[in-house]
Amino acid sequence: MSARGLFFTAAVTAGLGLGGITASHADTLVIDAVRQSAGVECPAKGQSMADVEARFGTQNSKEPGIGQPPITRWVYAGFTVYFEGDTVLHAVVHR
Repeated sequence: MSARGLFFTAAVTAGLGLGGITASHADTLVIDAVRQSAGVECPAKGQSMADVEARFGTQNSKEPGIGQPPITRWVYAGFTVYFEGDTVLHAVVHR
């Protein structure tokens, strides 16, 4: 990146008051806050399909894996879980 690009990035970041917080870090904070305020317990990243099913029971619907590695989606009443292979990638609380 050129010196001009670095200056622009630093100026925008400082102007927004973000300092060292990256966009992905900020998104994670918002997601965690929504999950906590909703009061919905969700599977944690890294759990296996067997762990999720043992803890949360049978899902309302199960979408087959798509792509390589397969991304699978399980829908529960209060949240949806996305798996890569057999491992939880993310859980999203329904609004």
